[in-house]
Amino acid sequence: MLPIRDTVPAQRFPVVNTTIIVLNVLVFLFETALPPAALDRFIGVFGFVPARFWASGGIIGSLTIFTSMFLHGGWSHLISNMLALYIFGDNVEDRMGHGRYLLFYLLGGIVAALVHAFAYADSVVPTVGASGAISAVLGAYLVLYPLARVITIIPFPFFFYFPVYEIPAIFYLGIWFFSQFLNGTLALVSNTFQQGGGVAWWAHIGGFIAGFILVRLFARRQPPRARRYYYYPDEFYPW
Repeated sequence: MLPIRDTVPAQRFPVVNTTIIVLNVLVFLFETALPPAALDRFIGVFGFVPARFWASGGIIGSLTIFTSMFLHGGWSHLISNMLALYIFGDNVEDRMGHGRYLLFYLLGGIVAALVHAFAYADSVVPTVGASGAISAVLGAYLVLYPLARVITIIPFPFFFYFPVYEIPAIFYLGIWFFSQFLNGTLALVSNTFQQGGGVAWWAHIGGFIAGFILVRLFARRQPPRARRYYYYPDEFYPW
């Protein structure tokens, strides 16, 4: 499933969300300009390494938790992350406000990295990407806009058929979380991440759960309002 957009327009320009997207793109363009050997060193220094985190008592690793959030391993990694952040982040920032959203985003990334560090405490593989923090945004979106619709392409490439559907957010994000949990459990059992890298599934799971729980501390309550349009189902939701 490829999300295109949601049906809940933001009421204010998402300054923080847009800035995060721009920074991620700029850092990735810097990565692409590095020679392969220099890029490997760059990722090794600024990526999050669980074994280094525990060996340093958390001091060195604490810095790389933040730097790793702005690194990506390839164009598909960057585009998929930034697309998700673009679709879901503006609405979450709208409900939290700019300052609270920034704090929430960074806190979600911290929790995601720590969950990954506990799952793979001995791993020396650098992890990079904004996925953990973005997962927290998805968890918050599920609480704030469960009845919103996500415009989604479900491709059938063998038939050259690419239908577009409006999927309820609670259904779309529910499937997403289940897939992360299933893959994370299989990866933990087979120890695939330790054996040579891969997707940090447990960072996604930890970030999502963190966002789902912490959103109530950051989002501002809104009084019930009359429903104006069919595409504003979140108007009825108490959060």
